[in-house]
Amino acid sequence: MIGVMVVAASPVVRAGLSAVVASDPQMTVVGSVSDVDVLAREVKQLQPDVLLLDLDDDSPDLWDKLLLIQEEQDPLRVMLIVEELAQIDTEAAIGAGVRGILLDNSTELEILTAIEAIALGLVVLHPDILEFLSVREKAAPNAVQTLTPREIEVLQMLGSGLGNKAIAKNLQISEHTVKFHVSSIFQKLAVSTRTEAVTVGVRLGLILL
Repeated sequence: MIGVMVVAASPVVRAGLSAVVASDPQMTVVGSVSDVDVLAREVKQLQPDVLLLDLDDDSPDLWDKLLLIQEEQDPLRVMLIVEELAQIDTEAAIGAGVRGILLDNSTELEILTAIEAIALGLVVLHPDILEFLSVREKAAPNAVQTLTPREIEVLQMLGSGLGNKAIAKNLQISEHTVKFHVSSIFQKLAVSTRTEAVTVGVRLGLILL
């Protein structure tokens, strides 16, 4: 059974998405909230497998809020429902744990299929998203060779949306050591943010989303 939490500002949209999820016998709606600000508490209590988020506006701090939730929780797979693909920063979204992006005119079957795929660890992107997904060629040619096995592990966990605390727990090392590895990764990949590191990692084949 796949536990889904629905997040939408509109009560009508929340009810509609909840009804779509409830129509599948393999899924259950564990909860619904109106905004991301109250999400952390609900996620900790209800432990959903997939977060179904209707994005009515790409607030600048949305991705930071999702990352903070990831700091305290196991990887939370997020699926966005958007009105227009151009309204989101795709790279920032992926870096914050988003694993699915569909338009709000998607069919019920498309939404349910996407949720199931995301729950299995796959990525579901609307075909047109490639028009908005630009990967910068910032990595050095020998980046794959220069990253240590441990740094690759850390990079892959960054790709899963884990924060430093969760990475430290998984690898049984200190947060200080994680910060050291992240800093080294940034330097070797010639990037300055976690999102850029994940993007380059995907490009180099080090991260399989």
